[in-house]
Amino acid sequence: MKKILLLLAAALLFCGCDKPAEELKVISFNIRYNSWDNIDGDNGWPYRKDAVVKMILEERPAAIGLQEALVDQLQYLDSCLPQYRRIGVGRDDGQEAGEFMAIYYDTLRLALLEGTTHWLSETPEVPSKYEGAGCFRTVTVARFHDKQNGQEFAYLNTHLDHVSDAARVYGAVVISDIVANRLGSIPVVVGGDMNCDADASEYKPFNIFFRVGLQDARTMTDSTSHAITYNAYGQSEGSVIDHFLVRDMDVASFRTLDGDYGVPYISDHYPIEVVIRL
Repeated sequence: MKKILLLLAAALLFCGCDKPAEELKVISFNIRYNSWDNIDGDNGWPYRKDAVVKMILEERPAAIGLQEALVDQLQYLDSCLPQYRRIGVGRDDGQEAGEFMAIYYDTLRLALLEGTTHWLSETPEVPSKYEGAGCFRTVTVARFHDKQNGQEFAYLNTHLDHVSDAARVYGAVVISDIVANRLGSIPVVVGGDMNCDADASEYKPFNIFFRVGLQDARTMTDSTSHAITYNAYGQSEGSVIDHFLVRDMDVASFRTLDGDYGVPYISDHYPIEVVIRL
């Protein structure tokens, strides 16, 4: 009997070594800023905000990175998402002015170890703009501890420039430097509105990302989506300019969240979602 119990214990221990990694859901979403002069008409923030909350509550991401969010939009989301906390600063002054590249995280799943913001310029530690860029651009960096499996990983949320090819590439250089030189060997996911598709040109930012071991998450799973992410509120054919890249992670699925959350469009971009295993 004792021998049988020992064999069972050994078998359980062996099975435990092969336990599949916990899955973790991350969303990137250009939320579209709240235009005070209501340039978006019926697609303005007041008509979309409840649908945005519905999307987040239905999808329940462990973390969600927002682009273009203004402080009033974030304050509304704060009031609706008590399980989540956020990091990130306004890009214009490092406080509350201008758009945020905010990261919300589920406090029941993740513990924040460190959160920082860097500008996609030649002086990344202070509010600044790369010459030729249309505006200030930033990346928010969060280092997390996953409470379910004890793993550490980093999530970087960004929005590359919409005007200058050179500024997009330099933004990728700043982000890649952070990945290569500040995050050690931990797994990394980078998400955001890159304002270019993966085959934009020979100077595409993806070439920079690939050099530091980041891979296009869309290409790493059979359960994937190549649907448009920029929908222009249905006023154009749209394009695929929102992306996830990962390092040292398995990708279980990649989705474009173009479903019905109660309004025709929750933004002029569809959210994208990646399910990863650390």
